[in-house]
Amino acid sequence: MPTSARPDLNDLHDSADIRRLIDAFYARVQADGLLGPVFASRIPAGHWPTHLDTMTRFWSAALLGQDAGYRGNPGAKHLALPLEAAHFTRWLTLFGQTVDELFAGARATEIKARAQKMGDLFQAKIAMARANGGLAIL
Repeated sequence: MPTSARPDLNDLHDSADIRRLIDAFYARVQADGLLGPVFASRIPAGHWPTHLDTMTRFWSAALLGQDAGYRGNPGAKHLALPLEAAHFTRWLTLFGQTVDELFAGARATEIKARAQKMGDLFQAKIAMARANGGLAIL
């Protein structure tokens, strides 16, 4: 799709674009040879709608600054997963590709930058926890 035909993300009062992004992104994640098995080991097929709802609330809160009703500790949930740098690289690549296919503009650029920072933070905290004998510091 040409850049001019792609909209930017909607204003901060509408999470419909975030839901569209989440649905498209996690469809890619599920089909991915590296990431798909990690998610499949934790999320049974019938539980994906609930997970997508949770992720929409999380990303609306994290990326749009909305109080979207997300309550949880995403860092702690990731500590138990067999994640390495390659997983984060793939995750960020798929996320960026999905954003770029759906949106263009300042908010689209910002959401990719925030995802990068979040990925970097998760990687650093997971590495520190592993170096600290698995003690969660997230």
